[in-house]
Amino acid sequence: MIFDLANDKVKQHILQAEFGLERESLRVTVDGTLAQTKHPFPGHRNIDRDFCENQIEIIGDVFNEPEPMNAQLNRLQDEIDSQLIKDGEVLWAFSNPPKISGEDEIPVAEFGGSQRGKSEYRNYLAAKYGKKKMLFSGIHLNFSFAEPLLRASFEQSGEQDFQEYKNDLYLKLARRLTQYAWLVVYLTAASPVLDESFGIESGKYSSVRCSELGYWNTFTPILDYTDLRRYIVSIARYIDSGDLKAASELYYPVRVKPRGANSLDALLEKGVNHLELRVLDVNPYSRTGIFTEDIKFVHLLLLYLASLPDLVFDKAAQEQAIADVKSAAVFGNEEIKRRAESVLKQIAEYTARSLPEFRPVIEYQQAKLREGNSYAERILKSFGSGYAEKALALAKGYQRGEGDV
Repeated sequence: MIFDLANDKVKQHILQAEFGLERESLRVTVDGTLAQTKHPFPGHRNIDRDFCENQIEIIGDVFNEPEPMNAQLNRLQDEIDSQLIKDGEVLWAFSNPPKISGEDEIPVAEFGGSQRGKSEYRNYLAAKYGKKKMLFSGIHLNFSFAEPLLRASFEQSGEQDFQEYKNDLYLKLARRLTQYAWLVVYLTAASPVLDESFGIESGKYSSVRCSELGYWNTFTPILDYTDLRRYIVSIARYIDSGDLKAASELYYPVRVKPRGANSLDALLEKGVNHLELRVLDVNPYSRTGIFTEDIKFVHLLLLYLASLPDLVFDKAAQEQAIADVKSAAVFGNEEIKRRAESVLKQIAEYTARSLPEFRPVIEYQQAKLREGNSYAERILKSFGSGYAEKALALAKGYQRGEGDV
């Protein structure tokens, strides 16, 4: 147990957290083909691109609640739409891309000057993994517990160094969250439909990007969670061996990250600031790509995981965690559904006992388990035929200012 709710100071701050979000999307023409124009927001602090030049990456600020974070995402999308209307483009609302004719329609992101190395790195990724994988968009949710909660827990722990305490706490949660990442995939998967140009049958996967066909390393990295230094060394050895070109090539469900620029040197120097959960699909039913209920569930899940005994996260456990994520991305996986029912029941019991404020949050997730009620099932039913036309119409509706579906 990380947080002792019998402690008044811990209980006082237990609901306090910080949230940040990065959302990837594609720019497409009003005809539904991939845009071939340059990135239209050079130098913007909140609007960038990652892999491809025709991608938009919204980088939100840090907030204490999900609602203002989503409000900022809406404002940023307003700004994006204002420009894209002038350019005859719209923002694609799905994780899965529109129709493409070939890889020549996927321009690698162009960075100049002192950032030229970023383009070289992306060309390396394109050659190694294929350019088509660059088109699958997702959401990365950055999460940390608020400083007053961490301080209260630290004071109770008897530890001597606060940053070392934080490092250990987040490493414990990182291994637990990686173990349970399959549950987040199952509950938020929202990309069961693909254009036939990708040669993948619609309805085979609920989340293509999290499936065996997604952006994974060519091997399963095994990390050492004993302490922060050993964790960093376990990543660095893959770079030294040439298996990875950089730490950013570690395609893992959960990353441990420092404040500010992300690098292994910064992580070692500054320590852990937050966790990055990387398995969320863009949800087409929300203009911002995500519902606050799902953000709140990640918060609840982390509190629940913090209540569990520590985990021996050895090679076998890590390999199983990655296999579970890929299994959870298979559409209609009944075994995974049964496991989700069991775990949600346990979280519901924890919620009723310790955090009744989260009751609507867990009930929202449990409702997804009813037949036909998951995001993936609903999307397959609504968009399974005529995907290209319906998805384009949805994107244009969001651009006109229409609300969530």
